[in-house]
Amino acid sequence: MNKPWARRAVGAGIALAVGIAVSGCAASGGDTGGGVSGDGEYTGPDVEVTFWHGWTGGAAPKIVPELIEEFNAEHENITVKAVPQEWADVIAKMPLAIKAGKGPDVAVLHGDDLATFAAQNLLQDAGGIIDGLGYTAEDFPPTVFDKGNFRDAQYAVPWSVTPLGMYVNKTVLAKAGITEIPTDEASYLAALEALKGVGVQGEWVDGYVFTGTFEFQSLIWQFGGDLYNEDVTEATFNSEAGVKALTWMTDLVKNGYSPANVAQDGNIKALIAGETAFNWNGVWQTTNTAFADLDWAAAPVPQIGEEKAVWSSSTHWVFPQNKGQDQNKTAAASVFVKWMNDNSLGWAETGELPAANTVRDDPSLLEQYPNLEPFMSELEYARYETVSPGIAEANAQITLALNEALTGKKDPQTALDDAADKANQIIEANQAKYGD
Repeated sequence: MNKPWARRAVGAGIALAVGIAVSGCAASGGDTGGGVSGDGEYTGPDVEVTFWHGWTGGAAPKIVPELIEEFNAEHENITVKAVPQEWADVIAKMPLAIKAGKGPDVAVLHGDDLATFAAQNLLQDAGGIIDGLGYTAEDFPPTVFDKGNFRDAQYAVPWSVTPLGMYVNKTVLAKAGITEIPTDEASYLAALEALKGVGVQGEWVDGYVFTGTFEFQSLIWQFGGDLYNEDVTEATFNSEAGVKALTWMTDLVKNGYSPANVAQDGNIKALIAGETAFNWNGVWQTTNTAFADLDWAAAPVPQIGEEKAVWSSSTHWVFPQNKGQDQNKTAAASVFVKWMNDNSLGWAETGELPAANTVRDDPSLLEQYPNLEPFMSELEYARYETVSPGIAEANAQITLALNEALTGKKDPQTALDDAADKANQIIEANQAKYGD
């Protein structure tokens, strides 16, 4: 998925409460250089900072250069050079580049990739940098900062969060005489039944990552379960809560509220075409230009289970541990990271929520982007990626189970049990590959 970026923000300058820590931030324990003053200005020699990211679609090709140009203009001794490429290429190329001493000085990774890179000693322990920047977990939405922590070391600074929400075609909803957007299981099922009464299948549920997997994860957490045990040594998505979540989804098909065999992205297309009323999808859809002629609204996902919970992804700044890394570049890169977070209010323009609380709390954000309000309201109970090296391959088994159950090939329990067996084999292999 191409993650969108956004533009301008609040205030041009950065003012750090304390100076960047200049020792102990490299994983090897080496000198991290210096050149950063107490007011957050880099005072070292002129450096060029290389920045890798995967934002190549949407508005990103325009927005990223604009922000970097602005940063460079404000910092005479720092020149940031961006190297945009597909996310898959970032993940594939960066390990070898870092080991050869040719990787970036700063990069952005998704939350489920952080542990994989950290386990391979590809990232600097950023604890000293983060302390110097004055960041703590309280500066970001609950639990997202912890996603950068692996084996008791902090490797990342949060950049953005992208929670799931519910999109509503209000014109379709009105066909069933419904004026209130449902918020819980009772009102949601009542709405689906009313829509069925006028010939509308109200939610098209699919067995793909976008968006069936995200719906399943939201539901298993709402039903009190989790994807893995606490130390991520065993898959638990086949628990009673997991079966309940997947059964709830398959019942949408069984009860005629959803067609069977929904194609990937078929649900959002159906919403836009006026063929369905509800679609659980990410905040990035708020920028969908196809909504221009639609009478639509966004809302938090309904609380189907006993707990409030919703899936969200996250992206984070990291400082690669290049062979022979120039720590003046790392120091300059840390100034860049702080400036970017401070100036991230406009990031929402292309469908992401800035991770920095101070930016999201700025009233002008919702004044400019009012459709983000329901997504922002979910951050108090949003859940993020599992921290474990190589976890993405295990997560893929969840999607496979959903597809098998929703297409009727297996019942929910069997589908999840089979997927959990495969996921446990992958976890065991990852432990051998990356260490406990």
